[in-house]
Amino acid sequence: MTKVGTISSLFYSPVNGRTTTKEFLLDTKGIVNDKHYDKNIDRSVLITSLESYALAKKHGIDAAYGALGENLLIDYNPYHLPAGSRLKIANVVLEISQPCTLCKSLTQVDTKLPKILKNDRGIFAKVIEAGSITTGDNIYIID
Repeated sequence: MTKVGTISSLFYSPVNGRTTTKEFLLDTKGIVNDKHYDKNIDRSVLITSLESYALAKKHGIDAAYGALGENLLIDYNPYHLPAGSRLKIANVVLEISQPCTLCKSLTQVDTKLPKILKNDRGIFAKVIEAGSITTGDNIYIID
């Protein structure tokens, strides 16, 4: 395993709204208590890099962390990882499934944001091994 970064922030979406948390539980259906739980396993967890926010800021858009819809905000850019790559965070194993597609919700932050983040919004993963993730946890790529 190769250490690549750490968890900066965690977010989930309960039935009403969006919230930040210090820890959440995951199982093979996704993030427990998230409104997307058990909806689309391949899109269970959205991972976004701090670099996405830096790119937005470079274009004059000052978005608050969590505004891109991510569940895991990390200090490593995983967007180059191919589908099937695995990350270990604490006792959780995530498998990269697909790049994040753009959605209209980004225009609520700024109308230019979808174009700016076309290939830099995030990457989806599914949960392979259940457990909990906490802010500050190390992220490893499983070789």
